[in-house]
Amino acid sequence: MTQFTGIRRDGHRPRLLDAFCCQGGAGMGYYRAGFEVTGVDVTAQPRYPLGFHQGDAIEFIRTFGTGFDFVHASPPCQFDSDCQRIQGNTHPDLIAPTRAALNATGRPWVMENVRGALPKLRNPVLLCGAMFGLATYRHRYFETGGGFTLPQPPHPAHTAPQAKMGRPVPPGHYGQYVGNFSGVPQARSVMDVPWMNRDGIRECIPPAYTQWIATQYLTTCGRAAA
Repeated sequence: MTQFTGIRRDGHRPRLLDAFCCQGGAGMGYYRAGFEVTGVDVTAQPRYPLGFHQGDAIEFIRTFGTGFDFVHASPPCQFDSDCQRIQGNTHPDLIAPTRAALNATGRPWVMENVRGALPKLRNPVLLCGAMFGLATYRHRYFETGGGFTLPQPPHPAHTAPQAKMGRPVPPGHYGQYVGNFSGVPQARSVMDVPWMNRDGIRECIPPAYTQWIATQYLTTCGRAAA
């Protein structure tokens, strides 16, 4: 059973629950925007750079979600990942139960996933690395709820060629950084996640994405970051 000793309050910083947090790409973006962040993941995450609790993320949302100002959830994308289907791997589909848990909190929330999950996501907003000046495209889709919405930012044309999946990135190309890719130091720099290893990088959201989402939330809700 999930146990949690309580939410640490840090002045007037809004509190963010980072569910299915992995190594903290999403959480770091909210932290940089001024949130107090608590990550939760069923697997131990020693590289997570913020407050962390190990436990079942959906159960944690159901039990403690109301104690946070805003909830971010990134349920595992492997069920809808092209590379996992190619390999014949099976994974649970957690989008619907995650949405139900998020709605039950009554809090504003955002849920992120990959392109393969689009048929199950409701009116998602697309974010791309090119929107934030990153040398990777890494499309991710964000469904919102609890009274929170996001505008769709303009999507710049993909003018730079993209390196092949998992391959070294030639000069002038954008990297994909998925699978057993080479060039971890380069990926850390491109996505601004210097604390991560390969496992974290290939699944993460660049912090720039969630820093932008956090700014939208703070503007919408009239909250000022400390």
